[in-house]
Amino acid sequence: MVEALGWGALAASSLVVGAALALVRSWSDTLVGLVLGFGAGALIASVSFELAEEGLRIGGAWPVAIGLVLGAATFYLANRAVEARSSGGGTSLALGAFLDGIPEQAVLGIGLAQGKGVSAALLVAIFVSNLPEGIGSAADMRSSGRTPVQVLRLWVVVALACALATVAGYLAADAASSEVRAAIDGFAAGALLTMLIDSMVPEAKEKAKDRAGLATVAGFALAAGLSLLS
Repeated sequence: MVEALGWGALAASSLVVGAALALVRSWSDTLVGLVLGFGAGALIASVSFELAEEGLRIGGAWPVAIGLVLGAATFYLANRAVEARSSGGGTSLALGAFLDGIPEQAVLGIGLAQGKGVSAALLVAIFVSNLPEGIGSAADMRSSGRTPVQVLRLWVVVALACALATVAGYLAADAASSEVRAAIDGFAAGALLTMLIDSMVPEAKEKAKDRAGLATVAGFALAAGLSLLS
């Protein structure tokens, strides 16, 4: 269990690192847009090669399909509730990171409990996809008037929840069938895809203009290559 907590904390810490990077310097809209575009590409690769593909391999189409629907609906409803209570400012990206990170790291914990270990390539891939979410969200939160303490506190909470999800997955590994794991992968993929289209991609395009597409391809290429190595 200690091993699961350590790996989970390491993977989730990239969210806090990204938020801290956004607070230590001023980021132009163009740079934030490029970072978001890069992160969107990395997350598309994560959905394609680490979540959907893995879920189909271990559990088949139906569990993944059910997870996709539940993940998409959960993000949609939760995001509407969050937007009704706040003025935006990066909260959609934080919500997406939370809804993706919980199931993704639960699967990581299940894999550790089953003796599969964690590859360096997989950890790098998680960092590549998490950092832009933290940077883009924190930069938007800062520009909307939130204090650095408020921003960091939010991302520390998200990271802690994700790290604890690794431990939960580790402890529940014996009860998690391949179908359940496939549904968890599908849930993360559904939440991610909805967040990408509703929040991350439009903001990247708005801020980086026509260069957002190039950054997206770069992020996809790097994350896809890392996924193949893992």
